[in-house]
Amino acid sequence: MDPLQRAGAAALIENGFASIDGIEGPDGMEVDLLDTIVAVHPSGAVLKVFVDAEALEFAEDAVREVVGEVLTRSELLADWEVKRCEVDLHPELAQESLTGADGPDVPPDDPAARKARHSEPPPAVEGSEYDAPARAEEVRARMLVLADELRSFPPVMFGVPDDLEGEDGNDRDFVVSPEDARLAAGALVYAIDVVIDELFDDVHTLEGEESTVGECDGSLWHLEDLPERYVLQYDTRFARRFLVTVIAMTTRFTAGNFGQLSCIAEELALRLLLRQANANLELFGLLEMGVSAALATFADSVYEDMDHEWLYDDSMDGIDESVVGSTLGVAPMSFDAWFTPFNEGRYVHPSAADEPGASAGAVSS
Repeated sequence: MDPLQRAGAAALIENGFASIDGIEGPDGMEVDLLDTIVAVHPSGAVLKVFVDAEALEFAEDAVREVVGEVLTRSELLADWEVKRCEVDLHPELAQESLTGADGPDVPPDDPAARKARHSEPPPAVEGSEYDAPARAEEVRARMLVLADELRSFPPVMFGVPDDLEGEDGNDRDFVVSPEDARLAAGALVYAIDVVIDELFDDVHTLEGEESTVGECDGSLWHLEDLPERYVLQYDTRFARRFLVTVIAMTTRFTAGNFGQLSCIAEELALRLLLRQANANLELFGLLEMGVSAALATFADSVYEDMDHEWLYDDSMDGIDESVVGSTLGVAPMSFDAWFTPFNEGRYVHPSAADEPGASAGAVSS
């Protein structure tokens, strides 16, 4: 879809959900529709639908049914299909359950401690169903399969020499092997789902509190990892724009037509994606030297420069950005320019792009 078609599809989906007050679940059970988030990309849309249901399976069945109904009613989207439907427990309801739990294994009350604990695999216990090595091998196999989805980047962009593709390289000086590159590529695709899903949660958290990242009392997955100096400017609108940017960028990763990073927001989004990929690999004991080198080479290949790292330099906080830019020789980094294309040849999703008449001009990179 071109930008106009995507804007139209988003409007049709949003209007379709706006006309629905509730959903009838299995056996006449009422399922309340609470909220929806719609992010349209060139080949479809990602929906986050919040409902109140008595059980997760009822929620999944009801949402799948109502999405199908919205598409059918729209007529123009009647041939669209639901490719995947997953259900998660609402964070607030999960918190209520955790608060009511007791016993020696009760999770910690602190959100940060809970998040860290959640990110760790259970310890391998003899005789238990959880087998850490088996799980690691399962994830590794999954990542190797997912590598085929990263269509925009050949192995050479991960550091595999052209004459080494298809070889194991064991008899040569250290280079990134095809298998290491493949695992790194798969880890990136694996991380895409994690980052997008958790950014949806971040958007919902900010929206529920009507606050910014700097004022938010809830636990956030990724928005708090953006440059800290702007935490009071990361509001719900920004979060939605950033989420759409991640979806648009990673769609180009997997569609085979990536081109180049389009704006500062995409540079920051790639930083989060690389961080998540490394974290996933390390979590399952898969971050070996060759894979780490492959991801580092990929970053060097995709980034045109590392000027965005200046945004994480707290020593520069409060200093006029135009002065810093001219002094250090970096591209303009002002917050208002994050979603501005570097030049006319770069693509920024219409839902994330600056509004017509915005003061931020194009920057070069």
